[in-house]
Parts: sequence; C-alpha cells; structure tokens
Amino acid sequence: MFEQMPKVRDRYEELERSLNDPVLMQDHELYRKLSQEKNSLDPVIAAYEEYLAALKAEQESAELVETEKDPEIREMAKEELPLARRHVQEAENQLKILLLPKDPNDSRNVFIEIRSGVGGDEAGLFAAVLFRMYTRYAERRKYRVSVMDASENDIGGIKEITFQVTGNGAYSRFKYESGVHRVRRVPVTESGGRIHTSAATVAVLPEIDDANIEIRPEDLRIDVYRASGNGGQYVNKTDSAVRIVHIPTGIVVTCQDEKSQLMNKEKALKELRSRLYAAEQEKIRSAVTADRRSQVGSGDRSEKIRTYNYLQSRVTDHRIGYTVYQMDDFLDGNMDPLIDLLISDEQTKKLLEMSESTEQ
Repeated sequence: MFEQMPKVRDRYEELERSLNDPVLMQDHELYRKLSQEKNSLDPVIAAYEEYLAALKAEQESAELVETEKDPEIREMAKEELPLARRHVQEAENQLKILLLPKDPNDSRNVFIEIRSGVGGDEAGLFAAVLFRMYTRYAERRKYRVSVMDASENDIGGIKEITFQVTGNGAYSRFKYESGVHRVRRVPVTESGGRIHTSAATVAVLPEIDDANIEIRPEDLRIDVYRASGNGGQYVNKTDSAVRIVHIPTGIVVTCQDEKSQLMNKEKALKELRSRLYAAEQEKIRSAVTADRRSQVGSGDRSEKIRTYNYLQSRVTDHRIGYTVYQMDDFLDGNMDPLIDLLISDEQTKKLLEMSESTEQ
C-alpha cells in the first residue's frame, strides 16, 4: 500500500532543495510554480509521517502483548492496541483521500451563470436570491465577485446574470452548485397566499488558460455597443460593452463590467474559452457514457440538485440527502458545511471506485 510514497517524498525533498537555491530564486515564475507544487505536497507528507508513526505505535503495542513478561505492562499494551489500530486506520484513510486524483481545475477562478427557470417573475426573484447567496459566500471566503452581464425582469428579479469569482480554489467550492435549484414559497407577487414552486439554473465553468483552448480570430465576430442598462443594479453603465460570437459553435458571450473596452474584451474571451472547454469536456463525457445511457437510461438527476423550502426554513440537497434547517443563515452565505459534505461524498465514491478496481 502507498507504494508511490517514497517517490513522492523524494520529489518533496528535491523541491525543498531547489527552493533554497539562490539561482532559482531569480526565476520568479519557476519559483512560484515549484512553491505551489511543494505546498500541494505539504499535507501529503505530513499525513504520510502520521501514518508511519501510527504503524510504528501499533507494532510496538502488538510486540508488547506478545513478548512482555510483566503482566501489568502487557495489560496496558492490550488496552492500547485497539486505539493504535484505529489510529492507523484513520491515518490510512486520510492519506488515501490526499492521494486521490485531483481535479486540475480546482484552483481556478470561475464563471457562474444563473438563469431564471419555470415560475415566471418569481423565478427571477429567486435567481436574485441565489446571486446574493453566492456573493455573500464569496465574501466569507475572501473571493472577489465581478458581474459581467445581467438582465432584470420588471419587478427587480434576474432573468439572467453572468459573473466571475476570482480567488484560489474558487472552482473547488462552487463546482457543486451546477444544476437546477428549486424553491417553494409564497411569492410576493401572490395575493392569495398560495405556495408556488419555481426554479433557476446555475452553470459553473472554470476559467481556462489561453494555452488550453485555441481561438482563431477569424472564428470570432466582435461587436462593441453602449450598455443600455439592462443589467440594472448589477452592472456598471459603460460605453464600451463587448459582445463576442464564436461562429463555429454559435456561443455568445458579453461583458459590460469594465469601463475599458479592452478589459471587457479580455474578460469576454476568458469566458468564451471556459465555455468552449466545457463543451469539449461534455463531448468527451457523452462519448464515454453513450453505451451506458443506452442500457440504463440517462438517470438524469440534474432536474433538481437542491430545494429551498421557505415554509419549513430548510434547504435540502438531493444528491446526498442532507437538510439544513437554518435556511436564512445558508442564504446569507454560510454554505461551507454543506459543500464540505459534498466534497466528502465525492471522495468516498472515488475511494470505493479505487477499492473496486484494485479487487478486480
């Protein structure tokens, strides 16, 4: 088990030596890259050392149980052995989680798109609630939110909004929000007190580096226009809004957040790369799972990932069957407890897949 750890530790020691080399410090980009790699290995090395220490303690306790002649010491070793074995198991599980394949996009910034779905104006009001929730969550994690484009309905709700969240690890936290969010409540537009169900869709895309997606200038149609204010309170009024159409795919992105036409164009191109990357990844996933879909159906669970029930002040995530009863607190951006559980659930599934593949 953990046969790769000696190589990992060797690499870690090599990084430590390199980062202490005065010559390398002159190359700021390489120094930054190696520092990031070392930082990513810090918890792995610490967990491995903890695992080795736990194994040693377990072996020492087991030897005392078998060989110690003093009955009092042997009895103490018998009591310590189950605790030592439990510690080994916990350390082993932690190390397994740290060695799971990482999502290469986890450290990236994200583009998030919220669209009102079924429910008319009420769906737009709910989309605005989701936007505020994500903004408050970003503030809690010290991320920066920048609205790129938005349009409102007649009562102050959101028809559609696209915004960027920048900060280390933004994608690793927000990626679980993709899907359909459903709300049950009595809308402000309802005079009879009836409960309505409406929905909004959320799409989360990692920001992709220029090198990963090639965009040919001849494939783009770029229009510059004056922001008409359709973004309402969510977008700065500017005279240099940019709309980019990717002709081969028909993908359209707009940005009117910045006062500079050039900055709006750069932001729009970043979003376009992310959308093209997502489309390419979806093609790959579709090809890989086509046979399975034909045999067992789509099993599409994206119809709703989460329900917000105002009458009972609860939020239920249907993917893991978990319910939060402090809905106001959740909507104010206290989302980490649920997101941590979603991460843990994903890790558990990966561990099971690894275990099954090892057995086969």
